[in-house]
Amino acid sequence: MAENRVIKVLLVDDHQVVRRGLRTFLEVQDDIEVVGEAADGAEGVERAEELRPDVVLMDVKMPGMDGIEALRRLRELANPARVLIVTSFTEQRTVIPALRAGAAGYVYKDVDPDALAGAIRSVHAGHVLLQPEVADALLSQEEAGGGGQGRGNALTDREREVLALIADGRSNREIARALVLSEKTVKTHVSNILMKLDLADRTQAALWAVRHGIGA
Repeated sequence: MAENRVIKVLLVDDHQVVRRGLRTFLEVQDDIEVVGEAADGAEGVERAEELRPDVVLMDVKMPGMDGIEALRRLRELANPARVLIVTSFTEQRTVIPALRAGAAGYVYKDVDPDALAGAIRSVHAGHVLLQPEVADALLSQEEAGGGGQGRGNALTDREREVLALIADGRSNREIARALVLSEKTVKTHVSNILMKLDLADRTQAALWAVRHGIGA
């Protein structure tokens, strides 16, 4: 089955010992394969375009192009890889910009190996990994900026159903099953939702939905 396909992972971190440790963690997982490494953001973008991984484990603080700029570049290139931030920084001022740049979530560098593997599987499935305190901070920033509540009136009933399932952490495949739609149709609905709400990604869509009482 497709769900059992090996997940291709790219490691992007300026510390070789960290990359080696992450690789060691992941080599024992039957469904995860480390397909490459990069020592900074620029090399990470180049390798992501070359290798087309499913998931990128990205450090934030790196010399030259940092992880946040690399995230923005990958989004500009429409690279489909899901980016999971791996950081030693717990400050919201570090994590929140990464999420706004398109990260699917984040874990800390001292994460348990099983939890790391689980996080990779989760973001690969289309889920968003947010700690409650960071989600609260993002919601507060949306409220301070006005949040675009009136834009929700432009959503169709079906788009609101899709948005509710995004807020519930469902992947496109899971939404398709729940609503008896094709994945292609769901992808179109998601694109329309982001356009109508003037949002950049699923993370912002999920937060918008929660703030306005749609879904989880």
